[in-house]
Amino acid sequence: MELPLDFATLRLIWWALMGVLLIGFTLTDGFDLGVGALLPFVAKTDEERRMVINTVGATWEGNQVWFVLGGGAIFAAWPFVYAVSFSGFYLAMYLVLSALILRPVAFKYRSKRPQAAWRRFWDGCLFISGFVPALVFGVAVGNVLIGVPFRLDSDLRAFYEGTLLGLFTPFSLLCGLLSVSMLVLHGAAWLGLKAERGPVADRARAIGTVAAVLSLALFAAGGLVAAYGDLGFRITGALDVNGVSNPLRTEVQAAPGAWLDNYGRYPWMMLAPVLGFLGAAAALLGLWRRSEPLAFGGSSLSALGIIATVGLSMFPFILPSSIDAQSSLTVWNASSSHLTLFVMLIVTAIFLPLILIYTAWVYRVLWGRSTTAALRTNPDLY
Repeated sequence: MELPLDFATLRLIWWALMGVLLIGFTLTDGFDLGVGALLPFVAKTDEERRMVINTVGATWEGNQVWFVLGGGAIFAAWPFVYAVSFSGFYLAMYLVLSALILRPVAFKYRSKRPQAAWRRFWDGCLFISGFVPALVFGVAVGNVLIGVPFRLDSDLRAFYEGTLLGLFTPFSLLCGLLSVSMLVLHGAAWLGLKAERGPVADRARAIGTVAAVLSLALFAAGGLVAAYGDLGFRITGALDVNGVSNPLRTEVQAAPGAWLDNYGRYPWMMLAPVLGFLGAAAALLGLWRRSEPLAFGGSSLSALGIIATVGLSMFPFILPSSIDAQSSLTVWNASSSHLTLFVMLIVTAIFLPLILIYTAWVYRVLWGRSTTAALRTNPDLY
């Protein structure tokens, strides 16, 4: 059957859709994680903590849809990537999922008993559920940029040769700290929009200011390491963008500095890192001027720019191998079949707009500041 879109175009579309899903997850569930990480530092009394929790309590479950969609899309569109990453990063993913499982339990059980020790325990769980995923996601991205220690045999079976502790290298920790700073900034900007004006918002603004400065510094440091460090991979042989998915047919070699190649070929890609820096600067300005929309808009643009920078820098690589460059997975050699990508695209074209419309409607209905006064009159709040 002749499909209206060729294989290469569908692969490119699904690479872009993966970026959209990752950015959607960061912009929505990202401020949930940031608020969780901020909870012990911005709220000093039980009433303040409840107020902070209720800024995300009504929407956090819906925001996790983007995480589920991202995992499902990787499984269906990039089965090689799913197999290698979810098996190789198994313990890291276990840490993330364990932390994320704490979040709904903490939300549900925190206010079941009035004892201060009970509530402090669940508040600590909410902090872990925000900080740990933010750190590990960044560490994972750092390892992808370095190259993941896996290889494929002649039957395309994947063998991972790394360890959990081996994931935490200086560069990957730098990326992890950038991720934490980025999401803490996003969470602080969200609290500026959703928390009542007062001590909590002031503390969030102060911590958000530090997070914005750290985001700028760490993003710049990451760029310098990518430019002058021992990072990068390059395709050296001929490309068959419409060929069958077989990573072993692609000639790849490690090439320090190669992550900057695309910016020479496609200067428009510079828009991504520019947005990363300008967004963080705009968020910093918004926090200083107490302009909540500017702060949140800036933190959102910064997250978009930082994630897009990683994706555009690596294109067409998705998961390079540090021990066998020939096994590296790219947009052109690791996808599902032509027909599978096309059918999935039709399904996505139908359901993704519905998800966006429903999400926008939910936020519109639930919009408004979380206040301590509401806690006294509404027993159903967390």
